[in-house]
Amino acid sequence: MAEADIFRPKQRVELLDGEVLEMSPIGLRHAACVNRLAFLFMSQLGDSGMVRVQHPIELDPYSEPEPDLALVKWQGDFYESHHPQPSDILLLVEVADTSLRYDLKRKAPLYRARGVPEVWVIDLADEIVHVLRGDQRVRLSAEDSIAPAAFPDLVLEVAAILGGPR
Repeated sequence: MAEADIFRPKQRVELLDGEVLEMSPIGLRHAACVNRLAFLFMSQLGDSGMVRVQHPIELDPYSEPEPDLALVKWQGDFYESHHPQPSDILLLVEVADTSLRYDLKRKAPLYRARGVPEVWVIDLADEIVHVLRGDQRVRLSAEDSIAPAAFPDLVLEVAAILGGPR
């Protein structure tokens, strides 16, 4: 639809359950958080996984969201042949500046229902990281640390993800 000029140039939309939804604009703190997290992952992962920033994933034929960050299995063609699907995805991260309810109530449950093993929702307003994996939902604050289930040795300080004290 973007190629057919149905959307305005640079209009941010995503497909969820067959519905085209406009995405919130990205603010400075949101962008910085995504960049920080991407840097932290990329500096430690090497070729054991790939970090994708704000690129589409394919959950099913009716859902092609663009999570803020996706940690996916290594693929030599860098996913040129297809977008990552749930079997490729190790972790999805959404950063919520103004979209916490949408990210926690709509996107995260959809990700989990489609087989994504782990989802983090970073709440910038309250400086909390919501971690959803298995049947667990944990809330972490700046004093805590976290590691993706797929890479338990890759421990990150929540304060480093959030950008330290405000």
